[in-house]
Amino acid sequence: MKILFMGTPDFAVPCLEALIESGYQVAAVVTQPDRPKGRKGELTPPPVKVAALRHNLPVLQPEKVRTEESLQALRAYDADLLITAAYGQILPKALLDMPRLGCINVHASLLPRWRGGAPIHRAILEGDANSGVTIMRMVQALDAGDMISQVVVPIDEVDTVSSLHDKLAAAGSKLLIETLPSIAAGTHTETQQDESLVTYSPNISRDDERIDWSRDARTLYNQVRGLNAWPVAFTTVAHKVMKIWQARIDEEESAPTALPGTVLKATDDAIIVQCGSGRLALLEIQPAGKRRMLASEYLRGVKLEPGTRFGEREE
Repeated sequence: MKILFMGTPDFAVPCLEALIESGYQVAAVVTQPDRPKGRKGELTPPPVKVAALRHNLPVLQPEKVRTEESLQALRAYDADLLITAAYGQILPKALLDMPRLGCINVHASLLPRWRGGAPIHRAILEGDANSGVTIMRMVQALDAGDMISQVVVPIDEVDTVSSLHDKLAAAGSKLLIETLPSIAAGTHTETQQDESLVTYSPNISRDDERIDWSRDARTLYNQVRGLNAWPVAFTTVAHKVMKIWQARIDEEESAPTALPGTVLKATDDAIIVQCGSGRLALLEIQPAGKRRMLASEYLRGVKLEPGTRFGEREE
């Protein structure tokens, strides 16, 4: 079975590595073009390209995969199956119809929940108990194809986007290798998604990152976890942005007269802030223009008076 693999970020690398280790013939790898990264704007290859070159695989990086030039290049590989994992472009019908066994996608959610571009973030942000990976048939509608296989991955109380991402990447690569033999043999089954259960996971916006202190402590705890390690939740102090990397729910009773966003006290290791309901203890922060640090380190250099308010709009 000759495979075309399409993927771009770290999430897709374990799938590619698993295909190679399992002896599948990966004819070529398609990924996004190198992009500027960092303060110096140096062109940086996507993680999938790095992995592919390590295995001496042909790499294609079309700016747009739907151009006739790109389609001709892919057609030349005469692939039996196309596999995508977080590739980052919508595939045209001409490409979906190209492989003999069609096209499948490794998607980081329990479809039909969390179709779209940020399923790992949304699962934590919304307090889901479980996430998972779905291998599905690709169609032209967004993540709407029939489901071929699925695995459940529990979300732990302390999971962040980063830790859950790694769990799902490992689970997805394992599920892919378990699923491929039945696809090759034509013995697999495909199940339609229940449209009444569909939810969407749009990409994270700036408003998703901003902490609204009028919300309850559990929601804000999930927000901090659900944006760590990217793009990171933030608040403001003295109208300057402060990123919040790590927090916990403070179990003490809330001060009934404190407004949301009010600093109630600073302890040896945390800044305790009043929420709309409950209190959040900030453990690791990043003041504007500085590196991330423990709250205890920050408090050694800054006297944060009780009554200080977080959350004013930045200047």
